[in-house]
Amino acid sequence: MKTYKLKLYNSKKNKKLQHQLWVACKIYNHCIALHKRYWKLYHKSLNKFKLQKHLTKLKRLEKYAYWTDLPSHAIQDITDRIDKGYKLFWGNLKRKKKTAPPKFRAWRKYRSFSYNMVGKGIIKGNTIKIAKNKYKFFKSREIEGKIKVLTVKRDACGDFYVYLVCETPEVNIKPRLGKSIGFDFGFKGKMLIAPNKKDDMIAPSFFKEKQKAIAKANRNLSTKRLRSNNRHKAQLALAMLHRKVTNQRNAYHWRLARGLCKKYAIICFEDLNMKQMQKKHGKKVMDYGFSEFLNILEYVAPQFNTKIVKIDRFYPSSQLCNKCGYQNPEVKGLSIREWTCPSCGHHCDRDRNAAQNILDEGLRVLSA
Repeated sequence: MKTYKLKLYNSKKNKKLQHQLWVACKIYNHCIALHKRYWKLYHKSLNKFKLQKHLTKLKRLEKYAYWTDLPSHAIQDITDRIDKGYKLFWGNLKRKKKTAPPKFRAWRKYRSFSYNMVGKGIIKGNTIKIAKNKYKFFKSREIEGKIKVLTVKRDACGDFYVYLVCETPEVNIKPRLGKSIGFDFGFKGKMLIAPNKKDDMIAPSFFKEKQKAIAKANRNLSTKRLRSNNRHKAQLALAMLHRKVTNQRNAYHWRLARGLCKKYAIICFEDLNMKQMQKKHGKKVMDYGFSEFLNILEYVAPQFNTKIVKIDRFYPSSQLCNKCGYQNPEVKGLSIREWTCPSCGHHCDRDRNAAQNILDEGLRVLSA
């Protein structure tokens, strides 16, 4: 599956999409209310298919006639989203995780709707057909494969995007000769740390560069009266700053991923728990966007026949001496940046030692 992101032109026609989003939000909140009422009466979860049949009957009533402005398969997708949310909620309760059930959504925060019965010939040139209406989009490349799912999404700046999930032929990665490298995740100015210093990858802190401007925009927003035009303008200015940071980071990740895949035939990483690292280290981890980078790298790698190898997150890469293999549990804490192996006397830099161990383990897993 391959997903294409297309930006729609800003036009008066987009008011129809705004209306459809409003309808989708109304249906979503109605379904949440039905779930809550059903649980209160019967202490059971409402079946998704019963809910879909009930919504079909409601559409025939004059009171809910405006629901027909949204495609029927998009309404089914709303019930699917709620059903997945409740299943996740019950699963988290069993696992004794802090959780909450799906809740009501404000229209300004309801951002998307999807449907899977797309049909053929919805794209002609730079025009796309969405729910019987035609819209123009910025055509940056050709759409390949059969379209399976169409999602319309509005961002915080009010612009509309269309996401097309397409079924494409599977790409077989052919092994190629070339260099191999292992990377450890770093903090101090370097996102990727290699066994050799010259191969390190420095990641700009895009959020930190715009932090003063974002703080100023936040202060400006806090002075505006609720539901005023000036507050709306201040919200838009803040959203555009955040979008600028996201776009800069995304563009850097794509350039870095292509550069690495051109240079190396095998790239090894550690499968890290990034959510846990964000809790401990906060903005620094989020600013690098390491998880998003790995997703982009795995997408780009088959185009260059590059193999991405992930080793287990519990592999003690920082504790093993890369010369003799001695494991030193005393250096587990992140505060210890350098240590000397008690067995062979080799002086180890924590990050470079870990990168070499990640490379060795990745090659071992690949050859196994």
